[in-house]
Amino acid sequence: MVKRSDATDSKKNNSKHENAIKYGELIILGYNGQLTAGDKRRRRSKFVLWKRDVANGIRRSNHYVVPSPQNSHAVLDKNQHSISYTLSRTEAVIVEYVNDETTDMFQVGRSSDSPIDFVVMDTNAEKNAAAVNNVPIVDSKKTAAASTISRFACRIICDRENTNIARLYAAGFDSSRNIFLGEKATKWKDGEEIDALTTNGVLVMHPSGKFHKGNTEPGIWLEVSVCGKLFSLRGSRSAQLKGDMVDDSDNILTDGTLIDLCGATLLWRSAEGLSLSPSREYLKKLIERTNRERPTCPVGLYTLVFPHHSEDHAAAVASSELADIKQQPYAYLQCGHVQGRHAWGLNKDSNSRTCPMCLKVGGIAKLSMGIEASFYVQDKEKPDLYAFNPCGHVATEKTVKFWSNVGIPYGTNGFEAFCPFCAKLLEGYPGYVKLIFN
Repeated sequence: MVKRSDATDSKKNNSKHENAIKYGELIILGYNGQLTAGDKRRRRSKFVLWKRDVANGIRRSNHYVVPSPQNSHAVLDKNQHSISYTLSRTEAVIVEYVNDETTDMFQVGRSSDSPIDFVVMDTNAEKNAAAVNNVPIVDSKKTAAASTISRFACRIICDRENTNIARLYAAGFDSSRNIFLGEKATKWKDGEEIDALTTNGVLVMHPSGKFHKGNTEPGIWLEVSVCGKLFSLRGSRSAQLKGDMVDDSDNILTDGTLIDLCGATLLWRSAEGLSLSPSREYLKKLIERTNRERPTCPVGLYTLVFPHHSEDHAAAVASSELADIKQQPYAYLQCGHVQGRHAWGLNKDSNSRTCPMCLKVGGIAKLSMGIEASFYVQDKEKPDLYAFNPCGHVATEKTVKFWSNVGIPYGTNGFEAFCPFCAKLLEGYPGYVKLIFN
């Protein structure tokens, strides 16, 4: 049940942004429409980037060398944005930034400090445990000792004139408007310019094709620098040696771009892409169409029913929990036959089941509709339904095929495909199954 205060906040936000211009949205992979504990203020499953009433963007100004960054005027001045690159104990480069009325800046990170617009915590405990075992912990505190997400992970600069342009940069400014890159951070000089990578890095992947048109394919993962340049990946997540600079790509976010913060992966959806993509109303009609066809359990001979979709995530969960347990659809993950829950064919030794329709042996999964519309790739008007293996989240054909081919950074230098709705690692090949209704 949604608290009255949350509902009131939602109405206020809708009213506030009724005529505002949207740059796009950032959605965290692994949450099917809402955080497990509920969306609250700046900690949410998705964040909408609206054009600000007053521009807060910045642009690079002058730079100079100092013996100690902590004592420099730019660092001590809390009204001055600056980045400090420590080269040695006796030398640092300070780069000053000035206000830019043509851009808006948004910051993402683990910190709850006010400069962070979108607070992001680790998505998947299992995934994060693998990373923690091999990757140095960034900005560790007692409250988040196992997190590998930086407190000030990255920033996005949006063009107020051309609202289709949003650029990604590694690292964000802290409460004193500073970014400190210590002596151990990977950094380099290119003529008069200086640049760096953050400890665990900010990775980006631009898909090829148009995400909202359904002709998209996964791209290549690259790493973005503090100044917004792109590089091939390091040998491991926190290696000291940077990758090769990539000239044929840039840090401008495109519809469907993925951003990995080493502990959480974000999807960027442009305002234009979202306007042309499947909506929650579209997903509701998919469920209604399936229920109208009255799929039947071949063992119990009763009608199966998908829980009705709701704009209210809490209500949708409640609807699912209150559904008649006999009517809840399940799928055999080896063949895709959809049935109710029953005891026939259970192998107690291996906890596997034999499908009564085709006699294939394997696991089963409770089916649940993926209701985060931002994860959907455009499909045909009446698409077939598929389910991810092993979680059972249901989506359209092009959606499951796209995500099953996306390798998400995992650990120090590995990549794994997982369900975008729950972040569970996919099993078997191809990681999904077409649903067959009786």
